[in-house]
Amino acid sequence: MAYIGRSPLVGNFVKLDSITVVNGQAAYTMNNGGSAFTDYDNANQFLVSLNGVLQAPGDSFTVSGSTLTFASNLATGDVIDFVIVLGNTLDLGTPSDNTVTNAKTNFVSTSSAAGLQIKGDGTTAGALQLNCEQNSHGIKLQSPAHSANQSYTLKFPTGNVTADKVLKVASVSGSGTTGVGQLSFGDAGGGMFEFISSTDVTSDASQVDFTSFSTDYSDFKLVIQNLHGSSDGVETYMRFFGSDGNIKSGGSDYSWTFGYSSGDSQSDNDSNIRLGRPVGNAGVESSHYEITIFDVHDTGDTAITQGYKHAMFQQSASLNDGTIVYAIGGGWGKGEVSSNYSITGVRIYLQAGNIASGRFSLYGRKHS
Repeated sequence: MAYIGRSPLVGNFVKLDSITVVNGQAAYTMNNGGSAFTDYDNANQFLVSLNGVLQAPGDSFTVSGSTLTFASNLATGDVIDFVIVLGNTLDLGTPSDNTVTNAKTNFVSTSSAAGLQIKGDGTTAGALQLNCEQNSHGIKLQSPAHSANQSYTLKFPTGNVTADKVLKVASVSGSGTTGVGQLSFGDAGGGMFEFISSTDVTSDASQVDFTSFSTDYSDFKLVIQNLHGSSDGVETYMRFFGSDGNIKSGGSDYSWTFGYSSGDSQSDNDSNIRLGRPVGNAGVESSHYEITIFDVHDTGDTAITQGYKHAMFQQSASLNDGTIVYAIGGGWGKGEVSSNYSITGVRIYLQAGNIASGRFSLYGRKHS
Protein backbone atom coordinates (compact mmCIF):
# COMPACT_ATOMS: atom_id res chain seq x y z
CA MET A 1 0.00 0.00 0.00
CA ALA A 2 1.08 3.61 -0.46
CA TYR A 3 2.52 5.62 2.41
CA ILE A 4 0.22 8.03 4.24
CA GLY A 5 2.12 11.23 4.69
CA ARG A 6 5.81 11.64 3.92
CA SER A 7 7.60 8.62 2.46
CA PRO A 8 10.77 7.57 4.28
CA LEU A 9 14.01 8.83 2.76
CA VAL A 10 16.66 6.17 2.44
CA GLY A 11 20.33 6.78 1.80
CA ASN A 12 23.15 9.20 2.48
CA PHE A 13 22.54 12.56 0.71
CA VAL A 14 25.68 14.65 0.15
CA LYS A 15 26.31 18.13 -1.21
CA LEU A 16 29.85 18.13 -2.54
CA ASP A 17 32.39 20.93 -2.19
CA SER A 18 32.10 23.83 -4.62
CA ILE A 19 34.00 23.50 -7.90
CA THR A 20 35.71 26.39 -9.69
CA VAL A 21 35.47 26.36 -13.47
CA VAL A 22 38.72 26.40 -15.45
CA ASN A 23 38.59 27.77 -18.99
CA GLY A 24 38.83 24.99 -21.58
CA GLN A 25 38.56 22.18 -19.01
CA ALA A 26 35.88 19.45 -18.91
CA ALA A 27 37.08 17.18 -16.06
CA TYR A 28 36.90 18.19 -12.39
CA THR A 29 37.71 16.48 -9.11
CA MET A 30 34.80 15.89 -6.71
CA ASN A 31 35.54 16.46 -3.02
CA ASN A 32 33.52 16.08 0.14
CA GLY A 33 34.97 17.94 3.10
CA GLY A 34 38.25 18.31 1.24
CA SER A 35 38.63 14.59 0.48
CA ALA A 36 38.11 12.87 -2.85
CA PHE A 37 34.53 11.59 -3.15
CA THR A 38 33.85 8.13 -4.63
CA ASP A 39 30.96 6.90 -2.45
CA TYR A 40 28.31 6.35 -5.14
CA ASP A 41 27.04 3.66 -7.49
CA ASN A 42 26.36 5.44 -10.80
CA ALA A 43 25.86 8.82 -12.47
CA ASN A 44 22.08 8.66 -12.07
CA GLN A 45 22.51 9.53 -8.38
CA PHE A 46 23.93 12.99 -9.24
CA LEU A 47 22.14 16.32 -9.45
CA VAL A 48 24.53 18.64 -11.29
CA SER A 49 23.55 22.27 -11.95
CA LEU A 50 25.55 24.22 -14.55
CA ASN A 51 24.66 27.86 -15.13
CA GLY A 52 21.34 27.30 -13.36
CA VAL A 53 20.37 24.31 -15.52
CA LEU A 54 20.23 20.69 -14.29
CA GLN A 55 22.40 18.45 -16.46
CA ALA A 56 21.36 15.04 -17.79
CA PRO A 57 23.47 12.13 -16.41
CA GLY A 58 25.27 10.25 -19.15
CA ASP A 59 24.45 12.87 -21.80
CA SER A 60 25.73 16.11 -20.29
CA PHE A 61 28.22 14.59 -17.84
CA THR A 62 29.78 11.33 -16.67
CA VAL A 63 31.48 10.27 -13.44
CA SER A 64 34.39 7.92 -12.86
CA GLY A 65 36.10 7.52 -9.51
CA SER A 66 36.32 11.03 -8.04
CA THR A 67 36.20 12.75 -11.47
CA LEU A 68 33.18 14.59 -12.89
CA THR A 69 33.51 15.11 -16.66
CA PHE A 70 31.22 17.36 -18.70
CA ALA A 71 30.34 16.53 -22.32
CA SER A 72 32.28 19.61 -23.53
CA ASN A 73 34.92 21.93 -22.16
CA LEU A 74 33.67 24.70 -19.91
CA ALA A 75 34.61 28.33 -20.50
CA THR A 76 35.29 31.41 -18.42
CA GLY A 77 31.97 32.67 -17.05
CA ASP A 78 30.43 29.18 -16.66
CA VAL A 79 29.35 28.37 -13.10
CA ILE A 80 28.91 24.94 -11.53
CA ASP A 81 26.13 25.85 -9.10
CA PHE A 82 26.13 22.63 -7.07
CA VAL A 83 26.72 18.87 -7.18
CA ILE A 84 24.40 16.83 -4.98
CA VAL A 85 24.63 13.05 -4.65
CA LEU A 86 21.45 11.19 -3.75
CA GLY A 87 21.55 8.16 -1.47
CA ASN A 88 21.58 4.66 -2.92
CA THR A 89 18.18 3.04 -3.35
CA LEU A 90 17.40 0.82 -0.34
CA ASP A 91 20.80 1.68 1.17
CA LEU A 92 20.58 2.42 4.88
CA GLY A 93 23.37 4.93 4.49
CA THR A 94 25.47 6.17 7.38
CA PRO A 95 23.64 6.25 10.73
CA SER A 96 23.76 9.42 12.78
CA ASP A 97 26.06 9.57 15.79
CA ASN A 98 24.85 7.77 18.94
CA THR A 99 21.80 6.28 17.23
CA VAL A 100 22.82 2.58 17.24
CA THR A 101 21.57 1.01 20.48
CA ASN A 102 22.24 -2.47 21.91
CA ALA A 103 19.02 -3.74 20.35
CA LYS A 104 20.21 -2.65 16.90
CA THR A 105 23.40 -4.73 17.18
CA ASN A 106 21.56 -8.06 17.24
CA PHE A 107 21.94 -10.33 14.21
CA VAL A 108 19.17 -12.85 14.70
CA SER A 109 17.42 -15.28 12.39
CA THR A 110 13.63 -15.08 12.43
CA SER A 111 13.22 -18.62 11.12
CA SER A 112 13.46 -21.89 13.01
CA ALA A 113 17.19 -22.01 12.36
CA ALA A 114 19.54 -20.59 14.96
CA GLY A 115 20.79 -17.04 14.80
CA LEU A 116 23.87 -15.36 16.19
CA GLN A 117 23.39 -12.33 18.40
CA ILE A 118 26.39 -10.05 18.86
CA LYS A 119 26.18 -7.05 21.16
CA GLY A 120 27.71 -5.26 24.08
CA ASP A 121 26.23 -6.23 27.42
CA GLY A 122 25.19 -2.62 28.01
CA THR A 123 26.88 -2.41 31.40
CA THR A 124 30.56 -3.33 31.11
CA ALA A 125 33.05 -1.43 28.96
CA GLY A 126 34.83 -3.66 26.46
CA ALA A 127 32.43 -6.59 26.85
CA LEU A 128 31.10 -8.71 24.01
CA GLN A 129 28.02 -10.87 24.51
CA LEU A 130 27.31 -13.86 22.28
CA ASN A 131 23.81 -15.30 22.59
CA CYS A 132 22.34 -18.47 21.12
CA GLU A 133 18.77 -17.87 19.95
CA GLN A 134 17.72 -21.40 19.00
CA ASN A 135 18.62 -24.95 19.95
CA SER A 136 19.23 -26.39 16.50
CA HIS A 137 21.04 -25.53 13.29
CA GLY A 138 23.16 -22.53 12.43
CA ILE A 139 25.93 -20.96 14.47
CA LYS A 140 25.45 -21.48 18.19
CA LEU A 141 27.20 -20.96 21.49
CA GLN A 142 25.62 -23.30 23.99
CA SER A 143 26.11 -24.89 27.35
CA PRO A 144 26.86 -28.66 27.57
CA ALA A 145 23.17 -29.17 28.33
CA HIS A 146 22.40 -27.94 24.77
CA SER A 147 19.79 -25.47 25.97
CA ALA A 148 18.45 -22.61 23.91
CA ASN A 149 18.76 -18.92 24.74
CA GLN A 150 22.07 -19.23 26.55
CA SER A 151 24.23 -16.11 26.96
CA TYR A 152 28.00 -15.87 27.29
CA THR A 153 29.97 -12.72 27.99
CA LEU A 154 33.65 -12.25 27.04
CA LYS A 155 35.52 -9.22 28.38
CA PHE A 156 38.34 -8.05 26.16
CA PRO A 157 41.76 -7.36 27.73
CA THR A 158 43.20 -3.92 28.32
CA GLY A 159 46.79 -2.73 28.20
CA ASN A 160 49.64 -3.35 25.78
CA VAL A 161 50.43 -6.56 23.97
CA THR A 162 53.53 -7.70 22.10
CA ALA A 163 53.70 -9.65 18.85
CA ASP A 164 53.16 -13.42 18.57
CA LYS A 165 50.60 -13.58 21.37
CA VAL A 166 47.25 -15.36 21.37
CA LEU A 167 43.92 -14.28 22.85
CA LYS A 168 42.73 -16.72 25.49
CA VAL A 169 40.37 -16.94 28.46
CA ALA A 170 42.47 -16.18 31.53
CA SER A 171 39.74 -16.45 34.17
CA VAL A 172 35.99 -16.94 34.59
CA SER A 173 33.82 -15.27 37.20
CA GLY A 174 30.44 -16.75 37.96
CA SER A 175 29.18 -19.91 36.30
CA GLY A 176 26.59 -21.23 33.91
CA THR A 177 24.74 -18.73 31.73
CA THR A 178 25.86 -15.78 33.86
CA GLY A 179 29.57 -16.54 33.77
CA VAL A 180 31.92 -13.85 32.49
CA GLY A 181 35.17 -14.86 30.80
CA GLN A 182 38.12 -12.46 31.07
CA LEU A 183 40.27 -12.60 27.95
CA SER A 184 44.00 -11.90 28.03
CA PHE A 185 46.97 -11.92 25.69
CA GLY A 186 49.40 -14.74 26.35
CA ASP A 187 51.72 -17.33 24.88
CA ALA A 188 50.36 -20.25 22.89
CA GLY A 189 49.65 -23.33 24.93
CA GLY A 190 52.14 -26.18 25.20
CA GLY A 191 52.12 -29.40 23.22
CA MET A 192 52.64 -28.11 19.68
CA PHE A 193 56.02 -27.76 18.00
CA GLU A 194 56.86 -24.22 16.86
CA PHE A 195 59.26 -23.43 14.03
CA ILE A 196 62.58 -21.93 15.21
CA SER A 197 65.04 -21.84 12.31
CA SER A 198 66.26 -23.71 9.23
CA THR A 199 69.47 -24.29 7.29
CA ASP A 200 69.61 -25.05 3.56
CA VAL A 201 72.70 -26.89 2.33
CA THR A 202 73.27 -26.39 -1.40
CA SER A 203 76.98 -27.27 -1.61
CA ASP A 204 79.33 -29.51 0.38
CA ALA A 205 79.16 -29.00 4.17
CA SER A 206 81.02 -31.12 6.71
CA GLN A 207 78.13 -30.91 9.20
CA VAL A 208 75.01 -28.96 10.16
CA ASP A 209 74.89 -27.60 13.72
CA PHE A 210 72.10 -26.15 15.83
CA THR A 211 74.04 -24.85 18.81
CA SER A 212 71.57 -22.90 20.91
CA PHE A 213 68.61 -24.84 22.30
CA SER A 214 66.42 -22.08 23.75
CA THR A 215 65.22 -22.51 27.33
CA ASP A 216 61.80 -21.43 26.04
CA TYR A 217 61.32 -25.05 24.92
CA SER A 218 61.65 -28.42 26.59
CA ASP A 219 61.73 -30.77 23.57
CA PHE A 220 63.10 -30.21 20.08
CA LYS A 221 62.32 -31.73 16.71
CA LEU A 222 64.71 -31.72 13.75
CA VAL A 223 63.20 -32.33 10.31
CA ILE A 224 65.66 -33.19 7.53
CA GLN A 225 64.49 -33.17 3.92
CA ASN A 226 66.30 -34.57 0.88
CA LEU A 227 69.60 -35.31 2.61
CA HIS A 228 72.13 -36.19 -0.09
CA GLY A 229 75.78 -37.06 0.51
CA SER A 230 78.89 -36.61 -1.59
CA SER A 231 80.08 -40.18 -0.87
CA ASP A 232 78.35 -43.46 -1.65
CA GLY A 233 76.76 -45.76 0.92
CA VAL A 234 77.39 -43.67 4.05
CA GLU A 235 75.53 -43.54 7.34
CA THR A 236 74.05 -40.43 8.95
CA TYR A 237 75.22 -39.60 12.49
CA MET A 238 74.07 -37.30 15.29
CA ARG A 239 75.95 -35.89 18.28
CA PHE A 240 74.98 -33.55 21.12
CA PHE A 241 76.56 -30.36 22.39
CA GLY A 242 77.03 -30.63 26.15
CA SER A 243 76.25 -28.00 28.77
CA ASP A 244 79.73 -26.55 28.21
CA GLY A 245 78.91 -25.89 24.55
CA ASN A 246 81.29 -28.57 23.24
CA ILE A 247 80.48 -31.64 21.13
CA LYS A 248 80.38 -34.90 23.08
CA SER A 249 82.40 -37.43 21.03
CA GLY A 250 83.76 -40.01 23.47
CA GLY A 251 83.74 -43.64 22.43
CA SER A 252 81.10 -44.54 25.03
CA ASP A 253 79.09 -41.33 25.03
CA TYR A 254 76.12 -42.73 23.05
CA SER A 255 73.96 -45.80 22.57
CA TRP A 256 71.47 -46.40 19.78
CA THR A 257 69.20 -48.98 18.19
CA PHE A 258 66.85 -49.11 15.22
CA GLY A 259 64.78 -51.51 13.20
CA TYR A 260 64.33 -51.23 9.46
CA SER A 261 62.39 -52.82 6.64
CA SER A 262 64.61 -55.92 6.43
CA GLY A 263 66.49 -56.16 9.72
CA ASP A 264 67.74 -54.26 12.74
CA SER A 265 70.97 -52.87 14.19
CA GLN A 266 72.25 -51.78 17.60
CA SER A 267 75.26 -50.43 19.51
CA ASP A 268 75.46 -49.97 23.28
CA ASN A 269 78.65 -47.89 23.31
CA ASP A 270 79.47 -45.61 20.43
CA SER A 271 80.79 -42.15 19.61
CA ASN A 272 77.52 -41.07 17.94
CA ILE A 273 73.86 -41.97 17.40
CA ARG A 274 73.41 -43.67 14.05
CA LEU A 275 70.28 -42.55 12.24
CA GLY A 276 69.16 -45.60 10.30
CA ARG A 277 70.43 -47.15 7.10
CA PRO A 278 73.20 -45.83 4.81
CA VAL A 279 72.26 -44.02 1.61
CA GLY A 280 74.14 -43.68 -1.67
CA ASN A 281 75.04 -40.58 -3.63
CA ALA A 282 73.29 -41.36 -6.92
CA GLY A 283 70.89 -38.74 -8.26
CA VAL A 284 67.76 -40.61 -7.12
CA GLU A 285 69.09 -41.47 -3.65
CA SER A 286 68.16 -39.30 -0.69
CA SER A 287 67.07 -39.61 2.91
CA HIS A 288 64.44 -37.88 5.07
CA TYR A 289 64.25 -37.77 8.88
CA GLU A 290 62.12 -36.67 11.79
CA ILE A 291 64.18 -36.60 14.99
CA THR A 292 62.77 -35.69 18.43
CA ILE A 293 65.11 -34.89 21.33
CA PHE A 294 63.49 -34.85 24.76
CA ASP A 295 63.85 -32.74 27.92
CA VAL A 296 67.17 -31.22 26.85
CA HIS A 297 67.56 -28.75 29.75
CA ASP A 298 67.06 -31.20 32.62
CA THR A 299 70.35 -31.72 34.49
CA GLY A 300 69.24 -35.23 35.45
CA ASP A 301 70.49 -37.60 38.14
CA THR A 302 74.17 -38.50 37.89
CA ALA A 303 73.66 -41.79 39.73
CA ILE A 304 71.26 -43.36 37.27
CA THR A 305 70.46 -43.20 33.56
CA GLN A 306 67.54 -40.78 33.99
CA GLY A 307 69.98 -38.00 33.20
CA TYR A 308 70.77 -39.38 29.73
CA LYS A 309 69.31 -37.38 26.85
CA HIS A 310 67.00 -39.47 24.70
CA ALA A 311 66.14 -39.08 21.04
CA MET A 312 63.93 -41.04 18.68
CA PHE A 313 63.85 -40.89 14.92
CA GLN A 314 62.17 -42.05 11.74
CA GLN A 315 63.95 -42.39 8.40
CA SER A 316 62.60 -42.78 4.89
CA ALA A 317 65.18 -43.22 2.12
CA SER A 318 65.25 -44.11 -1.56
CA LEU A 319 68.03 -46.20 -3.10
CA ASN A 320 69.45 -46.31 -6.63
CA ASP A 321 67.74 -49.61 -7.47
CA GLY A 322 64.32 -48.21 -6.58
CA THR A 323 64.20 -49.75 -3.12
CA ILE A 324 62.59 -47.75 -0.35
CA VAL A 325 64.11 -48.01 3.13
CA TYR A 326 62.19 -47.20 6.28
CA ALA A 327 63.75 -47.22 9.73
CA ILE A 328 62.60 -46.27 13.21
CA GLY A 329 64.84 -46.11 16.22
CA GLY A 330 66.23 -44.19 19.13
CA GLY A 331 69.31 -43.48 21.16
CA TRP A 332 70.69 -41.57 24.08
CA GLY A 333 73.64 -39.38 24.88
CA LYS A 334 75.52 -40.46 28.00
CA GLY A 335 78.21 -37.78 28.04
CA GLU A 336 78.08 -35.25 30.89
CA VAL A 337 79.91 -32.16 32.04
CA SER A 338 80.54 -31.93 35.79
CA SER A 339 77.48 -34.09 36.46
CA ASN A 340 75.28 -31.84 34.26
CA TYR A 341 73.42 -33.90 31.71
CA SER A 342 71.71 -30.99 29.93
CA ILE A 343 72.51 -30.42 26.24
CA THR A 344 72.61 -27.19 24.27
CA GLY A 345 72.53 -28.28 20.65
CA VAL A 346 72.83 -31.00 18.03
CA ARG A 347 75.15 -31.83 15.11
CA ILE A 348 74.26 -33.86 12.00
CA TYR A 349 77.10 -35.25 9.86
CA LEU A 350 77.91 -38.23 7.63
CA GLN A 351 80.08 -41.29 8.15
CA ALA A 352 82.32 -40.13 5.29
CA GLY A 353 82.41 -37.22 2.89
CA ASN A 354 80.24 -34.11 3.04
CA ILE A 355 76.56 -33.27 3.08
CA ALA A 356 75.97 -32.28 -0.54
CA SER A 357 72.45 -30.94 -0.08
CA GLY A 358 69.42 -30.95 2.21
CA ARG A 359 67.11 -28.77 4.26
CA PHE A 360 67.38 -28.87 8.06
CA SER A 361 64.55 -27.32 10.13
CA LEU A 362 64.44 -27.02 13.92
CA TYR A 363 61.24 -26.86 15.99
CA GLY A 364 60.62 -26.46 19.73
CA ARG A 365 57.85 -27.64 22.04
CA LYS A 366 56.63 -26.20 25.33
CA HIS A 367 54.71 -28.06 28.00
CA SER A 368 52.78 -25.14 29.49
